[in-house]
Amino acid sequence: MSGEALPRVSVVIPARDDAVALTECLARLGRQTVRPWEVVVVDNGSSDDTAAVAAAWGARVVAEPQVGIPAAAAAGYDLADGDVIARLDADSRPDEQWVERIARCMQADPTLDAVTGSGLFFDLHPLLRAPVSGAYLGAYYALTHLALGHTTLWGSSMAMRREAWLAVRSRVSRDDPEVHDDLDLAFALGPGRRIRFDRSLRVGVSARSLRGHSQRVRRFDRAWRTLRLNWRVAPPWDRWRARLVR
Repeated sequence: MSGEALPRVSVVIPARDDAVALTECLARLGRQTVRPWEVVVVDNGSSDDTAAVAAAWGARVVAEPQVGIPAAAAAGYDLADGDVIARLDADSRPDEQWVERIARCMQADPTLDAVTGSGLFFDLHPLLRAPVSGAYLGAYYALTHLALGHTTLWGSSMAMRREAWLAVRSRVSRDDPEVHDDLDLAFALGPGRRIRFDRSLRVGVSARSLRGHSQRVRRFDRAWRTLRLNWRVAPPWDRWRARLVR
């Protein structure tokens, strides 16, 4: 094992009216084998105790009044000052080695720009958790790979080098709350940068976004909106061509 110091990992969590779930997430970050350099919670116009909970756990609290995950996530990334910017959602439940795995992954491969993980829907019936999680995230990664020409990012468990964010921050959508910010960021990073899927970065996550017809339709609409927005800049065949000629 290299004696070189591990990169500093900032963890960004965009949150709105999610005090209960955030409490569990921050408690888990407090038990990490390698502690985060900092935890940045972006309070996205909450009316509950989200900001108070974040402050009580020692997180750096940032207010982003423009409602929408794209604006909140980008605000957090802008202010994070670690070598690596990791991302969780408020309902993410990382295990105790989550930060350490990210730090060691980035240390081991200096050419890696970003890493992304998987999840397990902890609030489904035990017999349904693995198959539903696998089907949902498997489809997400497979279909978005075709659209992007490379591996995508999943906002509930991901990380990127700070210099990668600084290089693309002006190209991500911040003002449209109906854009999938993680997919949009993957588009901005492009086929010229390396994103790796790492199944060891699996976190628990709520299945609430899949419950109800309106929620599922909204997520589908957001996906197509994000694809159309980015395909205007570079359609998938151009992206695949750029990757294959590297």
